[in-house]
Amino acid sequence: MDKFDANVSSKEGFGSVEKVVLLTFLSAVILMAILGNLLVMVAVCWDRQLRKIKTNYFIVSLAFADLLVSVLVMPFGAIELVQDIWIYGEMFCLVRTSLDVLLTTASIFHLCCISLDRYYAICCQPLVYRNKMTPLRIALMLGGCWVIPTFISFLPIMQGWNNIGIIDLIEKRKFNQNSNSTYCVFMVNKPYAITCSVVAFYIPFLLMVLAYYRIYVTAKEHAHQIQMLQRAGASSESRPQSADQHSTHRMRTETKAAKTLCIIMGCFCLCWAPFFVTNIVDPFIDYSVPGQVWTAFLWLGYINSGLNPFLYAFLNKSFRRAFLIILCCDDERYRRPSILGQTVPCSTTTINGSTHVLSSGTETDRKKLWNKEEKIDQTIQMPKRKKKKKASLSYEGLILLGIKSCFREGK
Repeated sequence: MDKFDANVSSKEGFGSVEKVVLLTFLSAVILMAILGNLLVMVAVCWDRQLRKIKTNYFIVSLAFADLLVSVLVMPFGAIELVQDIWIYGEMFCLVRTSLDVLLTTASIFHLCCISLDRYYAICCQPLVYRNKMTPLRIALMLGGCWVIPTFISFLPIMQGWNNIGIIDLIEKRKFNQNSNSTYCVFMVNKPYAITCSVVAFYIPFLLMVLAYYRIYVTAKEHAHQIQMLQRAGASSESRPQSADQHSTHRMRTETKAAKTLCIIMGCFCLCWAPFFVTNIVDPFIDYSVPGQVWTAFLWLGYINSGLNPFLYAFLNKSFRRAFLIILCCDDERYRRPSILGQTVPCSTTTINGSTHVLSSGTETDRKKLWNKEEKIDQTIQMPKRKKKKKASLSYEGLILLGIKSCFREGK
């Protein structure tokens, strides 16, 4: 989350080879975080389908927070670590530390909001989800993710509330008399360590665990329902399948999204839990944790800022397609397939008050669409004995029926 207790003054300088290796590794981490989070933001802004998913607004805001960490926080920490000296002054040290606390706390708050969003989407009915996650509520949640962390970052750090009772120890660790170096040291007293750790990590972590536990239970129920629907569909071919197929598709989509976000949350906790556990323990053991341990735990947390884009790329099909299109310069091979294909306009038809352009296409296209239309006809066809019930024609079926009539006119 930040350098709550970075006792960097206890670390020793590196040799030339060690500096080169360390600088290469840190540069790769920073570059990975910058490019990866930029790619996530561009993908959501560019892809219309990704913009329709409410969860992605939190993901974009999370990527923006991680991007700021990789631009405003990590480079200065890398320079201090490699050069073994802080050269930017005491005031900028406070500003950078405050940004560190603010941005990393905002990241975990975003993950907490994402877990709540997934909880309402998967564990509640669609109507309940739409009523809960309104645009106004999403805006308020995003605002809270950025405003609340300021009360545990800029406000107490600039006022020096974290230094009360340990000022002498901080002044001693700021200077290394052997190398005549100055460090950006951020240490906290017991009240600040407990308060900030609980607010920034432990409470959101508990909420995420509870939310994902409920999602896990619901996902198991969804999996059981999917099996039942598949068995029922195999035994009764004549009954309408459109409602069941829609329900099955929604269950699978939401369950897969929950698994992806659980992995993202797990990586976050693995990266930041060592830091926060040490942060809350160190003041009670007379600040005896070595500086090398603090530095390792801190950069382990920073690495998480570059992990999320790769998790999206490998685990989320929609993001993976958007990434491929962006990286491959809008290659047509990675675009979503269209049932109309590349055709020449033929005529128009009006469905539900909107006008749709129909195309002539090739003879092969006509046969494919004709077969698909016949399947839809079989799906929506009702038994003759049930004359009182009306068959409900799907939107796609109406379009294909219009295409069929267009093909007949063309012939």
